Amino acid sequence: MRRLLVGLTAGSVLAAVTACGSSDPGGKDTAGSSGEATTVKVGIVPVLDVAPVYLGEKQGFYADRGLELELVPAQGGAAIVPGVISGQFQFGFSNTTSLLVARSKNVPVKAVANGVASTGKDGADFAAITVGKGSPLTSAKQLEGKKAAVNTLNNICDTSIRESVRKDGGDPSKVEFVEMPFDRMPAALDGGQVDAACTPEPALATVKAAGGKEIASNFHDVSPDLTVAMYFTSEQFAGKNPDLVKKFQEATAESLKYADSHPEEVRQILTTYTKIPATLLERLTLPRYPAEPDRPSIERLAELGERDGLFEKAPDLDELLP
Repeated sequence: MRRLLVGLTAGSVLAAVTACGSSDPGGKDTAGSSGEATTVKVGIVPVLDVAPVYLGEKQGFYADRGLELELVPAQGGAAIVPGVISGQFQFGFSNTTSLLVARSKNVPVKAVANGVASTGKDGADFAAITVGKGSPLTSAKQLEGKKAAVNTLNNICDTSIRESVRKDGGDPSKVEFVEMPFDRMPAALDGGQVDAACTPEPALATVKAAGGKEIASNFHDVSPDLTVAMYFTSEQFAGKNPDLVKKFQEATAESLKYADSHPEEVRQILTTYTKIPATLLERLTLPRYPAEPDRPSIERLAELGERDGLFEKAPDLDELLP
């Protein structure tokens, strides 16, 4: 049942591939061919991770290459993958585990640009397992028999939480995962609907401001240099639109570099697409936005996915990575 909730069954997603070209302008590359911008829809998760594309759009990095972005929020990468395959989006942003799950089911996704990475600092990462104010929980092992919130099931959140529990000497199979959007997690912790949550920024700062605390750096527990998420498209779209994909790659690479060197602008742009109060901006822990994915960390995620039964067969990383 949990696998069905991922929404990535091979039959349903692969059936959508036939529609993949439906949003392809004229079925071929047309970006800038008439001097007009080409609109591309990008499925994103409204968290700190995607600040670079918002900054890149503001700075004109995409417009300079004849692209106009339409950024469409979704709950998680598992929901964005079918949208990219069906042609609802030309590009998407997804956590790495959801892309590995898709690739293991022969869903033809292809990463085109890096997204976001762990800070490499245990206890000072941009995401953490958090508990609410007054919670008696102090370690990942204590999540045995407890409810932990994740934005979508069978993605990088529950994979990394399991690893934190495992490293702390606990049994990850005894954790119950509850699916909800990131922005609902702080209230769910306060109200006792869940015992813990996977909270990337800005949910992490919100939980701490309400008196909550972090009990483990789950992304760091997988790998200090974890590639948490990437931008991707479908193989069919990439095959028909190589120049457009290249323009998107170049603009995104420039956006990542800009975000890494302009942390205050990263904080400010977050207020334009999330509900974070301005008073919390300085409390945010910013991630890293490296130019390239870290393959060893992705290999580690694949190993954990196999161990936890997320894959029917091991995904081919050469087919996924750029």
